[in-house]
Amino acid sequence: MGMAAAAATEESAAIPRVEARSAELLAVGVVHDDRMTIHLSRLVDNAPVRDAAVTVILRGATHPATAETDGSYTLQTKDLTLPGAAAVEFLVMQAASQQDLKGTLQIASSAGRSEDKNSARQLWWWVLNFGVCIGFLWLFSRRRKAAQSD
Repeated sequence: MGMAAAAATEESAAIPRVEARSAELLAVGVVHDDRMTIHLSRLVDNAPVRDAAVTVILRGATHPATAETDGSYTLQTKDLTLPGAAAVEFLVMQAASQQDLKGTLQIASSAGRSEDKNSARQLWWWVLNFGVCIGFLWLFSRRRKAAQSD
């Protein structure tokens, strides 16, 4: 029984999950393959939030989450199968308010995948992102200098 409990603990630790909170809400996302189940609750009383529109921003793409009958929300995308750390942002619209909850999702690579190909793609993604940011900053600074010299 001790070995079975240890194996179950090890397996549950390997399940990718993300926690994000705002001043009022807590979102917990649990990933199985290409599907994330999101449980949204209020921090004050831990009551589930069922009447919200939830959108998830993952790896630069926006994904609307589907409300389920059990009160959770689900999202299905191949982006959830990519290994590595990913910033996750939950946008929660409820009545007239919008809350932004941010967290980090860590997805371990599976043994069957080519880790080199995925890590190279992720490296190029970061290089591209930094290049675009630096380009925008450079253009912005040139425009400011041009505006100041006028």
